[in-house]
Amino acid sequence: MGMHMARNLHKAGLLAGVYNRTAAKATALAAELKVEAFPTLAGLGAGMDAVVSCVSADADVLEVAGALAPVLKRGALVIDCSTIGADTARKAAERLAPAGVEFLDCPVSGGVEGARDATLAIMAGGEPGAFERAQPILRAMGRAVTLFGPVGMGQAAKATNQIMCAGIIEAVAGSSWYFVHRAPNMMRGSYPAGFRVRLHAKDLGICHDMAARFGVALPVVERMLREYAELTARGFGDEDISATYRLKSELFERTNIMKAPPLRGDP
Repeated sequence: MGMHMARNLHKAGLLAGVYNRTAAKATALAAELKVEAFPTLAGLGAGMDAVVSCVSADADVLEVAGALAPVLKRGALVIDCSTIGADTARKAAERLAPAGVEFLDCPVSGGVEGARDATLAIMAGGEPGAFERAQPILRAMGRAVTLFGPVGMGQAAKATNQIMCAGIIEAVAGSSWYFVHRAPNMMRGSYPAGFRVRLHAKDLGICHDMAARFGVALPVVERMLREYAELTARGFGDEDISATYRLKSELFERTNIMKAPPLRGDP
C-alpha cells in the first residue's frame, strides 16, 4: 500500500524522496518516480517539511519516530498511516514533541485498490492545526479524510472499522466490498495479498486489548483471531484475509460428505 500512496503523493507534486527497510524496493520506486532513495530514515528526515510512514507494527512506528526526532526541523509533521495501538500513537507523539515535531496518527481503510486509486478513508488523530496543515498530503492519498480527536483517536476509529470488517468477512455470503472484490479469487482458490491475514490479526489483537480494558467481550473478533491463528499456523499468514474461505470451504466439504445422497439402489 505504501508504494501506491507514494505514487499518488508524487502525482500531487509532494514527494521528495523515499525510504524502505528493503533498500531494493526504495531504489526501484525512486527510479520509477525520479526522486531520491534515502539509505536511512535520518537521511530522509533531514530538511523535510513532512514525512509519511506506513509500516507493519507498533514497534516499527516507535523506531521511525525515534530515528526522525533528532533530524526533523521544528514545525515538521510526521503522518503515520500504520494501524497500531492508540497508546503507541501517543508514545510516538511524545518522542517527537520535544523536537517541536507534530504527529498525526492517520490509519487508512480501503485496501490496495484504495491506495492505488487515492480513494482511501483516512482516520486522523492529532491537533486541529496539524491536521489542517496536512490536508494537501492527506487529500492526495484519500477521499474521506476525517479528524476524530487528539492523537490516538484515529487508531480508535480504525479499531472500530476493523471490528466491522471482521463481521463483514464472516458474513461474506452477502453482497459487500469484500465479496465483490475478493469472490473471484476465492472461487479460484487463490488469495493474493491485498490485506494480509497476519496484519489483520495484529489489528484485531489491538481491538481485543482495547475492549478488554473496559471489560467488553468481542465475540466476532475472538472468533476471527482463532481462524487467523489457524491460517497462520498452516503457513497462510501472508495471504489475503479472504483466505478465511479456506476454513469455510473445508466445512462445506465435510457437510457435503455427511449429507451425500444415497447411491441409486441403496435403501
